Amino acid sequence: MLGIFQHVWVQAFPAVHPRTHLVLRVRGRRTEIGTHTIRIRFVDEQGAELVGGDGTVQFGEPPAGVVDVEAGAVLVFDVPLPRAGAYAFEITLDGDAMTRVPLTAGSAQPFTESG
Repeated sequence: MLGIFQHVWVQAFPAVHPRTHLVLRVRGRRTEIGTHTIRIRFVDEQGAELVGGDGTVQFGEPPAGVVDVEAGAVLVFDVPLPRAGAYAFEITLDGDAMTRVPLTAGSAQPFTESG
């Protein structure tokens, strides 16, 4: 099953949301063939980094006549959630901000049956 979400519910804070998958597709032009640096930061509302990492993405030579190049990645994080609120994954490529993927976290209310 695949899902896309921007909000998680947890029983109590602080919490860790295990095995959170971030799927990236990086696209470029034929002129950008080669190795590029990528940085991913998971930040809180104040911009403080909670999890981060650096890596590289490689654009190979596309077939003749193809002008766009792309590379994909699936990254897995155990995301720390110190409190309810707004968070985001910030992605930079070669030092330039590319995108920001928001995520919010809230407290789950216990389920009670009325009877």
